[in-house]
Amino acid sequence: MAARPGALAAGAARAGGERARRRSTPLIGAEPVAAAPVAATTSATSKATPAKKATPAKKTAPARKAAAAKSAPARKAAPAKKAAPAPPAPVASVRKHRPAPRVTSAPSPRATTQAGERTGAGRLTPREKARRDAAARRPQLRVADPAAPRRRAARPAPPAPATPPAAAPPLAAVPPLDPTTASAPGRSGLPVPDLADVLDALVVGLRVAAEAAGVAPEDVERRVAQVLAYLRRRVEGDYDVDDFGYDEHFTENVFYPMLRPLYRHWFRVEVRGIENIPAEGGALVVSNHSGTIALDSLMVQLAIHDEHPQHRTMRALGADLVFQTPFVGTMARRSGSTLAASEDAARLFGRGELVGVFPEGFKGTGKPFSERYKLQRFGRGGFVSAALAAGVPIVPCSVVGAEETYPIIGNMGSLARLLGLPYAPVTPTFPWLGPLGMVPLPSKWIIEFGAPIDTSGHDEGAAEDPMLVFDLTDQVRETIQQTLYTLLMQRRSVFF
Repeated sequence: MAARPGALAAGAARAGGERARRRSTPLIGAEPVAAAPVAATTSATSKATPAKKATPAKKTAPARKAAAAKSAPARKAAPAKKAAPAPPAPVASVRKHRPAPRVTSAPSPRATTQAGERTGAGRLTPREKARRDAAARRPQLRVADPAAPRRRAARPAPPAPATPPAAAPPLAAVPPLDPTTASAPGRSGLPVPDLADVLDALVVGLRVAAEAAGVAPEDVERRVAQVLAYLRRRVEGDYDVDDFGYDEHFTENVFYPMLRPLYRHWFRVEVRGIENIPAEGGALVVSNHSGTIALDSLMVQLAIHDEHPQHRTMRALGADLVFQTPFVGTMARRSGSTLAASEDAARLFGRGELVGVFPEGFKGTGKPFSERYKLQRFGRGGFVSAALAAGVPIVPCSVVGAEETYPIIGNMGSLARLLGLPYAPVTPTFPWLGPLGMVPLPSKWIIEFGAPIDTSGHDEGAAEDPMLVFDLTDQVRETIQQTLYTLLMQRRSVFF
């Protein structure tokens, strides 16, 4: 048992030498490290061994721990001796690595593409490639200097002819290139079409379409000429607008043509008594009002313009809601309508204009279908006062057929109050069919202008007499009502 401590120390020394040898083994790709000499470590360990032999044969657990603690510095001291420079190991004992392969030839483009490598410029996208191909095929516009002589492409010299050719013209006599030519010498291209050529082709196409539709080609050419003249004047600003916003150029060329298909082909308006409209000077046209949407005012205005020999324009007086509505108010101003006020009416009468008024207002357009052709109250007779003050005649007008365009079978009062409208109608087609419910029914219309009522024979202050104003208002109302009954008896059908 006395030799056990020495055996433990020898084992510890061997273990330390093995760890030192492993540390000195070079890694792959690292510089070789010389192995530490095992004899030195062993001698150092054996020198420390006699010091431990004086210990007693049997040791307790605390004593063994103390002995292990004393031998620990001896084991730690062994790596400290490795810090000294060791002699380099022979080169022959170091294992060499396999040398890196050397590329002796450049890879082919196909192999480079398959390997996923990108060399040189980036690849073109299909869109960019198509654009470049189209640009290469497109004939280039070549602008030549008129003063410079025309150059010819270099060509191989032809063989010498047997007979001498005639004298060629000088190079300066060759005409220069036309700067507007789309094709360069040596290239073939299409000439750029002129605007006149495009218009001629358009007119020819319209003539063919008109002949196929049964319309005279002369009418098509005339209409195209009118449209071009209208656009030219609008672009140049060659039109007038009065202080009420009336644009005669717009009304004659845009507004009335939009209404004529509805006037002639849909409602098939029949006009009677157009000779009762004065040929000149101011006059007041008073008409009944109906139809949910105020189409009757537009039809009366167009009937006076198209059927009257002088093609007079009626300046309608509208309610405030008409001019507060977007787009509708602008169209009404441009087509000649103005606000229903005595001051505006007096100014129009002073200019000798033909003024139209619809005294029933929204009470007439919003009445149910059960009360059709029953005139509502004509208000306080303000239109009669304006006519008396200006001394112009009053022409009664009766319209039959407007009641059947949008028959009102109900009214959504809550929705009307929410939207700020006088009424929200329910018709047989609206709102059940959506936007299609806004299409009016094709009823047959009759417009008759009655005999004018003269107001010039009254005294100067007659416009301030309430009884005279009331009597004339009632006379106009009764005339229109009796004319409506007569026309209803003469009408064969609602739609024919």
